[in-house]
Amino acid sequence: MKCYLASLPEPLTTFELYNEIRGARSSIHAMKNTLKKIPTVNYMTLELITALLLRVSQKSLMDARTLATEMAPILIWQRGQSPHQYDQFWNHSAKSSSKKHMDSNSNSSAWEMLEDEDENADASSPIPLDDGQPIDLGAIDAIQCLIEHHNAIFTDANETVWR
Repeated sequence: MKCYLASLPEPLTTFELYNEIRGARSSIHAMKNTLKKIPTVNYMTLELITALLLRVSQKSLMDARTLATEMAPILIWQRGQSPHQYDQFWNHSAKSSSKKHMDSNSNSSAWEMLEDEDENADASSPIPLDDGQPIDLGAIDAIQCLIEHHNAIFTDANETVWR
């Protein structure tokens, strides 16, 4: 998910709303009104991602702040500061996947290829945790707000039901 989001030419929150979203981080009402300005597909994607992050924060040891710190650089960034450090992993994954696909039976699905993976293999992501970029605390606070107050902010979105 991180590689996909980092590969987008513009963050889900858009360049134009960067300062406004960071500024709305302390007000649910202001955040709701600001998010109404992003394109519908971005809004729906952001709603789904923050719903997932809320669920992860409720069911794991990772709290909303930790998740926001991890996800903020790929959900909100300024023009000229895109998360390029993920490019090498995105391109590497695509190349190794296509090579594996060529080597395997053409009727195999991606799920079948995943089943063939070694169960003892390290499943951790090769995406770096520290890219040397300055930390944008305002963006982290904004994403943390979206996670912690997801249900109050995305009141007009379809309810996400977890089973």
